[in-house]
Formats: sequence, C-alpha cells, structure tokens
Amino acid sequence: MATCSPGEFLILSRNSHISAISAMVLSGAVPKYIIPDYDIDWEFAVGVTPFQVLKAIQELEMEGKKPAAVFVTSPTYHGICSNLSEISELCHSRKIPLIVDEAHGAHLGFHTELPKSALHQGADLAVQSTHKVLCSLTQSSMLHMSGNIVDKEKISSCLQTLQTTSPSYLLLASLDAARAQLNESPDVVFNQAMALACEAKCTLKQIPGISVLENSSFPTFPAIDPLRLTVGFWKLGLSGYNADEILYRNYGVVCELVGNRSITYSFNLGTCRDHVQRLLLGIKNLSATHSSIQYPEERVLGGHASFDDIIMSLIPRDAFFASKRKVTIKESIGEVSGELICPYPPGIPVLIPGEVITKRVVDYLLHVRSKGADISGASDPLLSSIIVCNV
Repeated sequence: MATCSPGEFLILSRNSHISAISAMVLSGAVPKYIIPDYDIDWEFAVGVTPFQVLKAIQELEMEGKKPAAVFVTSPTYHGICSNLSEISELCHSRKIPLIVDEAHGAHLGFHTELPKSALHQGADLAVQSTHKVLCSLTQSSMLHMSGNIVDKEKISSCLQTLQTTSPSYLLLASLDAARAQLNESPDVVFNQAMALACEAKCTLKQIPGISVLENSSFPTFPAIDPLRLTVGFWKLGLSGYNADEILYRNYGVVCELVGNRSITYSFNLGTCRDHVQRLLLGIKNLSATHSSIQYPEERVLGGHASFDDIIMSLIPRDAFFASKRKVTIKESIGEVSGELICPYPPGIPVLIPGEVITKRVVDYLLHVRSKGADISGASDPLLSSIIVCNV
C-alpha cells in the first residue's frame, strides 16, 4: 500500500504468499507475475533470478509502463535464497523500490555461514516473521526499512490503517527479548544449530533411498539456508505426507513443511541433539523398512507451481469485490475464480481471485487433497464446490 496505488503495477513471483495477494486487494495494485522455475524432482517452485526481474521490468517498459515496486520472497519456505544484491541494483537503477518477504530469514546474517540478510543486500523494505526461527511469540514480526526510495511517512500512515490501536505488549516484549538474545552473543548464538544441521545432513546423505536438498541442485541461486533441511522420500515409494505421518506417530518428529515428495525441517535456537537423533532414527527405520520394496514412481499431475497456463481475467481487487456464485468443482473449469485457494502449508495459492480455473488446477487440488494436504481459503474445504465470479 505504501508503494503501489490503485492501478499501478507490482512485479512479484506467482508463488508468493497469500498475504501478498491480500495486499494487492487492499492497494488495488495490478500484478505482473514472474513465473518461477519449477523443480520436477522436488516438485516445488524455486526463487526469483535477477534476469526474471529484469525481463518483467522490460516487458512493462515496452508497454510504456513502470512498476511501482518489485516484491521478492527470499528465502523461500525451503530456504532457497535469491540474489537480492543484483536485484536491488537493477531496481534502484530505475528508482524502483525492492520489497522482500523475508519471513523465514529473520536469522540471516547472524553466522558466518548463513546467507546475508535482505537489508544487507540493498532491500528497501524487508518483512520478517521473527517467530519462525528466532524465539519471539507466534504472530510477532518486524518490518525493516532502508534507504530513501520509500516514503517513511506513507509507511507509518499505512501501518496505522492496518494495525490495531490496542497492540499486544506480550508480543512486543517477546520481540524485544528475541532481539536481546541475539545481541548477547551475535557471533556464536547459532553455532549449535548450525553444527546440528550440518551433522544431520551428512548422516542423511548416507541413508539409502533418502535425498537431501543441496545448493548444488540450484546453481542459479547463491545460497540455501543451512538451517533448513529438506528430505526427499520418493525413492522409498513414500510421499512426504506418508513419511510425515509415520515420523510424527512413531518418533514425535514435527516438521516445518510437508510436500508430495519431501519434508522440510527447521533448525533453530531451541533445537537440541535429542531432536536430531529422533529424526535420524526415524528416517533410518523408514529406509530399512521401505528401501527393498519396489514402487511405481508417482508424480503430481503436472505440478501446480509451474503456472505456465495462467490467464488473469480480473485483477485481485476487482475479483474480490465482484458478485459471485457457487458451482460444483467440475462446473468451475473455464470460470473466473472468486476465492483464493491454496494447500497449506506453505500458503502459496493455487488459485487467485480473478484467474481462470483450468482442468489442470482442479486436478492438482483434488490430487493433493487426496494425499492429505489441508486446503486453506476455500469456502468448501472438501472441494466439492468453488466460488466463481459473475463475469
């Protein structure tokens, strides 16, 4: 809202968090989507490259338009970091502000082996969910500003519009406590978590049938957060949902994110050796139980996150306020979505209000629901019906 007025363009990746879509509804911004690259082995979308941002800017410039802002998610839920230094340089050369969703990166920069923070790489605005890896209470977060491209008074005005006049001082105190904890020993506070994460990855790479996400898999991106551990189970014939259910039930292991072919775990200041040992024991037993069994490899139908067939009929704001009706999921194909639907976690929308519903999207939603994914945002979580716009 502080950077985009109604009708102005916002460049962002199509796999941005649902909060970015809500912000476009509030601001009236017009999305210029970057279609992220999609990894077919891991079945998730990756980050944004400087070339993709430049291409989006140039496409708007060829139409005589200029983006009001560029919005990048870095790191992603899986810990993949974009090259924010280069992206900020090309944005600033055109006086375009760079906003970074750094929800999963509040810890970045507090260890020599951690990637640099968004602000350190030139971001104008960075939003961090301090509670995700640091030790503040759930719902507590921070907004950081740098430079003079963004109007600070406008930021303050927008915050007053959105925030409560009765803030929780418990949450505010927890933010200050998290800051103080880092300030006490900023150079060593993450030493234990980093060591445990490194040990876990080295051990997992030796277990038959187990895949471990590494930076070498994504050479176009500068780093992967070493405190994120993403483990693939497809060689064992297990979906991430199957593996997560077993590990939680038998070993009390709680994941950060579960997907069709993998599970992501988060190491933080509260992680101890016992946690890691239970995780490793559980995965070793999974391997021993399933590695000798031959399964046909199963793939999600096309994978929603390639997003290569999106048609936007209405901008999110117009679709949000449009008159709507409810139809069966089969009848919805070819209609314009009136609601935001996404499997959760990670909170990345498969359908955004204003987009034309395709058979591929419907097939994907039904598939992941059948595999145990929770469907967020849908008026009917069973997906027997969908709300569409009357257009």
